[in-house]
Amino acid sequence: MLKISNIKISVKEKISNELIESKIKKILKCSKINGFVISKKSTDARDKRDVYYNISVEVNVDNENKYLKIKNVSKVKNIEYCIPEKSSFAKRPVIIGFGPAGMFSGLLLARAGAKPIIFERGYSVGDRQRAIDAFWSKGQLDIKSNVQFGEGGAGTFSDGKLTTGIKDVRCKYVLNELVKFGAPNEILYDAKPHIGTDKLVNIVKNVREEIIALGGEIYFNCQVTDIVTKNNEIRSVVTEKGEFETDNVIMAIGHSARDTFEMLFKKGVSMVQKPFAMGVRIEHKQEMINYAQYGEFAKYLPPADYKLVVHLPNGRSAYTFCMCPGGVVVAAASEENSVVTNGMSYYKRDGENANSALLIGINTEDFGSDYVLAGVDMQRRLERNAFIAGGSNYNAPVQRVGDFLKMKGSVKEGSVKPSYKPGVKYTDIRSIFPDFMNESFALALNEMDKKIKGFACDDAIMTAVESRSSSPVRILRNDNCVSVNVKGLYPCGEGCGYAGGIMSAAVDGIKCAEAVLKMK
Repeated sequence: MLKISNIKISVKEKISNELIESKIKKILKCSKINGFVISKKSTDARDKRDVYYNISVEVNVDNENKYLKIKNVSKVKNIEYCIPEKSSFAKRPVIIGFGPAGMFSGLLLARAGAKPIIFERGYSVGDRQRAIDAFWSKGQLDIKSNVQFGEGGAGTFSDGKLTTGIKDVRCKYVLNELVKFGAPNEILYDAKPHIGTDKLVNIVKNVREEIIALGGEIYFNCQVTDIVTKNNEIRSVVTEKGEFETDNVIMAIGHSARDTFEMLFKKGVSMVQKPFAMGVRIEHKQEMINYAQYGEFAKYLPPADYKLVVHLPNGRSAYTFCMCPGGVVVAAASEENSVVTNGMSYYKRDGENANSALLIGINTEDFGSDYVLAGVDMQRRLERNAFIAGGSNYNAPVQRVGDFLKMKGSVKEGSVKPSYKPGVKYTDIRSIFPDFMNESFALALNEMDKKIKGFACDDAIMTAVESRSSSPVRILRNDNCVSVNVKGLYPCGEGCGYAGGIMSAAVDGIKCAEAVLKMK
């Protein structure tokens, strides 16, 4: 197979197999090819006067060596991920958590014949959806299952973004598996792939069914409350449904399992504070973002996204995260008397607003304590401040950007209507945050407005608080993914400090499963 890169197609043109094939033949100067597949597709909007698709393809053609001197033509380098050999265990491995890390570690272990036992504190996806709907419509929080806890993890009720900065052969394996379980085929080549919440709920159920068909067991509504060790080695896990003997535990608990962090700390499992980020959700009209990103070409393209990073005069950094085109801001609390926000989009991304996390970097020095879980305490303070500022009823406090910059509270909405449910309260969100964060928000808004004109427009909405972008702790492990002081314990994924999103969490889950199989 040959790879042809940088095929330029105007966004005004309708992409078809016939069009791409004609482009390939023109580049190769040949009359016949035996087939092709798109390997990557991105949108180049650096020049707003000429926005186009940039496409790479893999082509099957006779006598391919004669084309290798042509610009942007090369041999395809196929590096495929190989599933580890089948294994059996005297004591079945245990996985705690069924988010992306837990799902993919469970899938790999099940396919290797290890018959994993998986415990998820939240509900299966159908029951979880009903609990979340009750919270969003009536303000009735279920602390056992919510946007943070339940089948599929926090990523299920987000945008299902699969972008990642890691370069790993396992990424392609994850994408292929997601397509197998129901994701759209274009995630295999889109430069910024996403699935959407509406499709994710079925995908995670399909993964679960395969694990069970291969001999695995999954217990929902079943929190692990303790791990039992002897001579610094795993012996069993204690759950709400009894004690289970095991030698190997993959700890894929997610970034919001604060009581589990506390349990592990009390057990003496080595962990440290970790820098992270907190902030707000910011909403704009999607139409404005489209025009800012694509200019007059916006009408030919899907809803636009953005990713901004700025280094501020006060020495801090700020960035946008988990941008949801055509999405909504959602209530994502997992503890009573707290307000937490997240972003969510459906597959079509056809909502009126765009939203993104606007985050300020938090250093461990900001925690105010050497206590390992001081970052968690800081999160809680801000979440409870937001609960009070929102009216102590799970409504979220919101403020228009113009009012924030003028240092005055908001009293009503402008042209951008907040999407957060169950409701919002207009106020001054500065009361929620420490001074250094408020200063950083103001600086960041002005800097980001230079990159996207209108980002700091008066009517944009800031909704507090976005506090769960990543984990404020790291559970230490060695190069074999094993805890540095508890044999058989595998800290895994985002919650333990080794991932940042669906893709990297899934890849880390696979790595931990591989480590379990190697240690057998």
